[in-house]
Amino acid sequence: MTLSFPNVSRSYDPEGRRIRFWGYDSTIEVPFFLEEGIIFILRPQTKNNEAAILAAFDEVRERICAVALKIYALHRHRSFYDLRTADFAHVASA
Repeated sequence: MTLSFPNVSRSYDPEGRRIRFWGYDSTIEVPFFLEEGIIFILRPQTKNNEAAILAAFDEVRERICAVALKIYALHRHRSFYDLRTADFAHVASA
């Protein structure tokens, strides 16, 4: 089984201050939550509003998905995955 990200849908949760997006392991939907602060690390010039945060997410989607793949490989069979700042420490300057 391999994780892929064919669905480019994402949504912003202002209360949780996170972005939700989905991967797929075969036919199984795998939800991910990305801490909002990661966007400001990866794209420091991002304005603090929903549209800008989602646009920045789209710009760095490949980097986010690469980290999501690693986290998923380490912790399979969870009902969802939280991507935290520490998960991105090695890619912030990439």
